[in-house]
Amino acid sequence: MMIPACRLVDLSRGEAHRLDIDPPVSVFHTDDGELFAIDDTCTHQDASLADGWLEGCEVECPLHASKFNLKTGAVDAPPAKLPVRTHEVFVEDGMIYVRLSTAAPNLPPCIAARLAGGVA
Repeated sequence: MMIPACRLVDLSRGEAHRLDIDPPVSVFHTDDGELFAIDDTCTHQDASLADGWLEGCEVECPLHASKFNLKTGAVDAPPAKLPVRTHEVFVEDGMIYVRLSTAAPNLPPCIAARLAGGVA
């Protein structure tokens, strides 16, 4: 599925834009001008990675300082153990689009239960 995220001119370098879908996805615009999209929720605990700190090609979770590689989704610093999903990003006519991954997301238990219809 392809989703329009925002206009490129509206996403400054060093910033993130969160897409409020289930589960949420964030687009990051690095200081080097690269664009990446990953699942927005830290795999350790329910925290928005868009609210974290972007440095190079990593984002640090604002809750417990887990770091995720924006290119691969891999965990670069604990306490998170599971990677986040990455998504394809492209720009067409000045608009940033995200093509969602078909892989299953790695979500913290409280979010996984909510999406499955359970109580979190």
